[in-house]
Amino acid sequence: MDPILIGVIGIICLIILLFIGTEVGMSMLVVGFFGFAAVVSFKGAMGVLKTVFYSTGTNYTLTVIPLFVLMGQFAFYSGLSKQLYSACYKLLGRLPGGLGVATVGACAFFSAICGSSTATAATFGSVALPEMKRYGYDPGISTGAVVAGGTLGILIPPSVGFIVYGVIAEQSIGKLFAAGILPGIVLCLCYMAVIIIQCSYNPKLGPKSEPFPFLEICKSVISIIPVFVLFLVVIGGIFLGIFTANEGSAVGAFCSLLYMIWRRSATLENITKSLTDTAKTTAMIFLIIIGANTFGYFLATTQIPMTLAAAISDMNVNRYLILATILILYVFMGMLMDSLSMIMLTVPIFLPVIHVLEFNPIWFGVLMVLMQEMGQISPPVGMNIFVIKGIVGRSIPTSKIFKGVIPHVMALIAAIIIMIAFPQIPMFLPDLLYQQ
Repeated sequence: MDPILIGVIGIICLIILLFIGTEVGMSMLVVGFFGFAAVVSFKGAMGVLKTVFYSTGTNYTLTVIPLFVLMGQFAFYSGLSKQLYSACYKLLGRLPGGLGVATVGACAFFSAICGSSTATAATFGSVALPEMKRYGYDPGISTGAVVAGGTLGILIPPSVGFIVYGVIAEQSIGKLFAAGILPGIVLCLCYMAVIIIQCSYNPKLGPKSEPFPFLEICKSVISIIPVFVLFLVVIGGIFLGIFTANEGSAVGAFCSLLYMIWRRSATLENITKSLTDTAKTTAMIFLIIIGANTFGYFLATTQIPMTLAAAISDMNVNRYLILATILILYVFMGMLMDSLSMIMLTVPIFLPVIHVLEFNPIWFGVLMVLMQEMGQISPPVGMNIFVIKGIVGRSIPTSKIFKGVIPHVMALIAAIIIMIAFPQIPMFLPDLLYQQ
C-alpha cells in the first residue's frame, strides 16, 4: 500500500480515537506504532518504541518541564495566588470592572511562575469568582475574565508550551521565552480593555471598589515583590546567559521552595501535594511527548510532511493566505485537545511548511500558542470554559459563560492581527537579547 495513503488512514484513525475520548498521548503512541509497522515492519516499530522511550526519558533538555511545574506548585501551595489577586484588586479596583481587571492582572503575574493555561484558569476560578459574586458582578463578566486570563498561562514565560515547541522544532527556548513576553503584555492589556469598556458602558456589570488607603496598597504591592524577584532571577538569568534553561528551572524550583518555607506554608501536606501534582502533570506531558515522537516517526516514513511542504512551495498563492489557513486549523484543534498535544501533533507537519514559506519559526511559535489559546476559550468546546464550568457548577449556565467569553475572543483576534502585522513586537526581545 502507498505510504501516503497509510499516513492519511493513520491520521483519520487518530482523529477518531480523540473524538471517542482516548487519551491523547496514548492515541498518538498506538497509531504511530501500528502505522510504522504497516509502512516498515513490526520489528522496526518495536525498535522505534524502544528508542523513543529511552531517548525521551533520558533527554536532559526535558528536565525543565518537571522543574518549572514544581516551581509553580510550590508557589501555588504557598498561597501566592491569593496575595497576587489581593494586590491587583487594591491597585486596579477603582477602574470600571476593577475586580475583573484585577483578575486578568493576577493571572498575568501567576503565569510568570506557572506555565499552564488550564492551571491558571482553575487557580483563579477558585480565588476570584467568589469575590466577584460577593460584589455583585455579572456572571458573564466574572467568568469571562477568568477564562480569558487563564490563556496567559501558556504565553508568558516560563511556558511549558514554548519548552515543548522548542524541543520539537529545535529552536532556542530562551528566544521563545523572550518572544512571549511582549505579546503576553499586549494580550493582557487587550483583555483588560474589554472589561473596562463593557463596565464603562454599563457600570452594573462590574461596579468599582471602594478606595483603599495608600498604606494598605503599598503593603499589598510589597507582598508580591517575591514574584518579581523569582521571575527576574529565573528568566533574567536565562536571558543574560548566567545559566541555561535547565539550570534556571532548578533555581526557580529551589527559590519557590524557599518562599514556601518563608511563608510558613511548607507543611508535610503541602509539600506532598506539590510533589504529587508535579508527578501527575509531568507523567501526562511525557506520555504526550512519547506518543507524539512515535507518531512523528510514522509521519516521516509516509513522507506526508515533506510532500505537503513541496506541494505548498509549488502553489502560486500568497504565503499569508497559507499561514491563515494553518492558524485557523489551530483554532478548531484547540477546541478538541490541549495545547501541548497540538504542539506535538502538528509541529512535525507544519514546521517544514513554515520553513518553505520563509517565516521565522520563533515568531510562528508565538502565533501558534495564541491560536491554540483561542481554541481553548472559543465556544462551543473550549477547554478553559469547561474548567470554569466545573468550578461554578450549576450556579452559572454554560450559555452565560459563553456570552462572557466572546468579547475576549474578539480581543484575542485583535492581538493576533497585531502580532502578524507587526512581527517586530514578538521578535524585539529575542533580537535584542540574542544578537548574532
